[in-house]
Amino acid sequence: MAFRSTIRGTSFVFDDLRALLAKATPPRSGDMLAGVAASSAGERVAAQRALADLPLRRFLHEWVIPPEADDVTRLIIAQHDAAAFAPVASLTVGALRDWLLAAEPRQVSALARGLTPEMAAAVTKLCRVSDLVSIARKCRVRTRFRTTLGGADTLAIRLQPNHPTDDPRGVAAAILDGLLLGAGDACIGINPATDNLDAVRRLLELLAEVITRYDIPTQGCVLCHVTTSLLAMEAGAPVDLVFQSIGGTQRTNDSFGVSLAMLREAQDAAQARHPGANVMYFETGQGSALSANAHHGVDQQTVEARAYAVARQFDPLLVNSVVGFIGPEYLFDGKQILRAGLEDHCCGKLLGLPMGVDICHTNHAEADPDDMDALLLALAAAGVTYIMGVPGTDDVMLAYQSTSFHDGLTARALSGRGPAPEFAAWLERMGIGDGARIPAALSPALIGLA
Repeated sequence: MAFRSTIRGTSFVFDDLRALLAKATPPRSGDMLAGVAASSAGERVAAQRALADLPLRRFLHEWVIPPEADDVTRLIIAQHDAAAFAPVASLTVGALRDWLLAAEPRQVSALARGLTPEMAAAVTKLCRVSDLVSIARKCRVRTRFRTTLGGADTLAIRLQPNHPTDDPRGVAAAILDGLLLGAGDACIGINPATDNLDAVRRLLELLAEVITRYDIPTQGCVLCHVTTSLLAMEAGAPVDLVFQSIGGTQRTNDSFGVSLAMLREAQDAAQARHPGANVMYFETGQGSALSANAHHGVDQQTVEARAYAVARQFDPLLVNSVVGFIGPEYLFDGKQILRAGLEDHCCGKLLGLPMGVDICHTNHAEADPDDMDALLLALAAAGVTYIMGVPGTDDVMLAYQSTSFHDGLTARALSGRGPAPEFAAWLERMGIGDGARIPAALSPALIGLA
């Protein structure tokens, strides 16, 4: 069934739900590359008007990717909770936006299992930046390993001590730098230069030694492929978190060499080592499905939201949108990156995930540190679960720009939030600040903000 809308005497027709969602999406280079974007601002507004009038129930009967062709769609169908959906079941997409802006935080949080990813994507396409911040701020998702994440007073930081050759001395120096500046409560997570099992095992042992020697309440992670983590666990390596990049279609996950069954196997193995803990860590990013030619003609924001259905199936400790990492072919400039980062965060939180964002850009994108500061402060106001901490903002292994340890301190100070409580207590025991804040002398920009 086609959708229609008229703007100033011009009638626009959208053949199906997939086309309607794509045409209603704010501009981004990936959708233009895929040939699914609106051809004009007028067409985009017409699509947004038609989308605003669409009953939410339509999403339970019409799928952007047929379930017989895609296991992620089948997972979305199986996950849907009719009782959780009931408070908004009679609404349209536009009315859902109004409901979310007016609702109490407990009401928004209770809705998570009642929303499909396509519903979450649809409503955020109608939101302004302030709406994306306001709605996400109401969603609190708590998870726990050795630290408790997601509290209203907590802004966690993943300490990312990457090194281009996995040199243990370089990695250790970056870890020390980050710990002294209050980073690491989300996790200490290393992107290895190679997925070789021996190299990964050496890094895991380094992390375990540091965490154990200094009794740090955090969790380590080497961001290798899930199959390498399984092999490492079989070999007796000290695996805390199991990492995997995931996508919103079966074909995207196939391109990553991963399946739902494989993720379940890894979760079971890690939970056997760490009973009661959230043990999974997932990363996503708009454009990954398109880059794998696995998007089925669906716009990249909607496909990204579908990846969150995969993530929430495994009760992760952390989920991270690496929003600007894939490059300008998918998010061209700072404005597109800012919008996408806030959409991803809002969608993930609406769907019940502990959502973080890697506030980042590649060196060939039309973006700069001012753009990243704007996104950082907007996400801090939106209650982001965690952000990245990279020495000097420059990841020397992955060759992209992210947020520094000092940026994390600034975000904490301006938002009135601190480290995870267990980590704050450790900082105080170690004489690193007062536990909640690092001394202003280590970050002069924070003088007067404590």
